[in-house]
Amino acid sequence: MDKQARIYIVALRMALGWLFFYAGITKLVNPAWSAAPYISAAKTFGGLYSWFTTPGVIDVVNVLNEWGLTLIGVSLIVGAFVRVSSVLGVVLMVLYYLPILDFPTVGAHGYIVDEHVIYAAALLVLYATKSGHVCGADVRLKKITWLKKVI
Repeated sequence: MDKQARIYIVALRMALGWLFFYAGITKLVNPAWSAAPYISAAKTFGGLYSWFTTPGVIDVVNVLNEWGLTLIGVSLIVGAFVRVSSVLGVVLMVLYYLPILDFPTVGAHGYIVDEHVIYAAALLVLYATKSGHVCGADVRLKKITWLKKVI
């Protein structure tokens, strides 16, 4: 990978990292925040998303959502475990995409593709390019034998 491409990959990783971190941290510091309103309006897989809002389950969903976004963001910014975070981020984006999909429209302003699809695609680029190895902590972490397969 040439120098210019490396700069763009790091910029993409940092931008997505900040996006995820900010989305997570704002949920963590807001005690009134819950994923329930978003999930309750699901247009697809209503049964699954309805189950996500049941008492007890919604608490787990909220914690996973808040901390998942925050930790994926930190991982991307620091460049540690980027491949793992990228896969988890794609899963999260699919889970955000499906409830607002009313094929062929998505949300209020999308037609098949919306920002969740773009974020997932960008995360797949980070995964494929092993962007944590470009100005990231994965450069050092790959020296740990049991982590080589993960990162």
